[in-house]
Amino acid sequence: MNGNDRLGEREREPVAQAATDGCSGSGAAGQTQADGKTPGEIQSGAGRGKVILPGSTIGVLGGGQLGRMLALAGTHMGYRFATLEPTPDSPMQQAGARQITASYGDEAAARELARISDVITYEFENVSSGVAEMLAQESYVPQGSTLLHTTQHRLREKRAIEAAGVPVAPYAPVGSLAELEAAVARFGTPCVLKTVSGGYDGKGQWVLRSPEECGAAYETLSRSGVELVLEKFIAFSQEISAIAARSPRGEVKVFPVAENIHVGNILHLSIVPARIPAEVRRRAGELAVRLAESLDMVGLLAVEMFVTEAGELYVNELAPRPHNSGHYTMEACATSQFEQHVRAVCNLPLGPVELLSPVVMVNVLGEHLAPLLDWLAGQEREPEGVALKLHLYGKAEAKARRKMGHVNLLAQDAAAALDWVRSTGIWAAECREWS
Repeated sequence: MNGNDRLGEREREPVAQAATDGCSGSGAAGQTQADGKTPGEIQSGAGRGKVILPGSTIGVLGGGQLGRMLALAGTHMGYRFATLEPTPDSPMQQAGARQITASYGDEAAARELARISDVITYEFENVSSGVAEMLAQESYVPQGSTLLHTTQHRLREKRAIEAAGVPVAPYAPVGSLAELEAAVARFGTPCVLKTVSGGYDGKGQWVLRSPEECGAAYETLSRSGVELVLEKFIAFSQEISAIAARSPRGEVKVFPVAENIHVGNILHLSIVPARIPAEVRRRAGELAVRLAESLDMVGLLAVEMFVTEAGELYVNELAPRPHNSGHYTMEACATSQFEQHVRAVCNLPLGPVELLSPVVMVNVLGEHLAPLLDWLAGQEREPEGVALKLHLYGKAEAKARRKMGHVNLLAQDAAAALDWVRSTGIWAAECREWS
């Protein structure tokens, strides 16, 4: 996720819960078979998909911090969790999930996950779309594999956004240095050259500030062996995101729009309500709904957007999963994004999404962890006017620029929460970028 150099994480009338036609599997919800699988499925009305009841096991491709928070939310609802994750003692395993330790491309391990799970989802988009496709054919993956395949490739993603009638920044595929030079001449500088896959938090990107940088940029990024894409720079005033949830029955809800501040290409703050006109917030929610329906997605879809001074919106990226910019929902909304994702993939009625309190979410990177813990150790009481909610992810090593956790700051207004961020000195370097 980028800072100022980067280009491009509405509520409908509720749909009545589908009538149940009977249980599938060999027992009622809450009973456990010999293989450890809990059959909690209820077949529902035609075209509305199955309902996966509490007591069932949710299998998750990936076991990082998003899976951890997903498991914590779903466990409260009575679900069990299993994960396929290559890192031993993953954040999700620490939250009580049964872990199959294997690579994301291990088909035998994926089939074992399916054997012990009633429904399968994924917690981030760098898992194998081929494995997801296999699982979708052999087990129950309500999200399918198509959207995962689309969002793993920037060109496919941009074309899908355009097909939904949603604006994106002008872009051009780049297959050679000559094509790059021609596109830069057409778009002007600055512009951004990106790999079409594998990049995140600013990795796999080069901001071109002059045509003379084309050779170095192309040589560096083409070493990845994947296609490249050049994106025209959008002079934006703010970056925002809207997270939509959609269930197999077609119910859609969108969380309040977040304003996002990136520092060093990594998300630093999310501010809610976003400090943009109400009309722009409304249109951002409508675009998120349009994309969710056009893509026929199930679960969550985070839609990252640029806002120009004129109030125009351009979609930058999509993420078909819980998103860093939605962490504020854990305390500030009636339903968190993680509970909503569970509800969506299990085909339960979606929860209410109204904002209960203004909030600022601030990321805790490796370099912030020790100062934050020292700050907490020295406090005798909560800061005045701010309720601090700490979430740490259980990662073994605090590396610089590695996301170790986040803090949600509930306050009467965003200004009070931002003042707290400044006052601690923990994020001093980041604050200099936006204060």
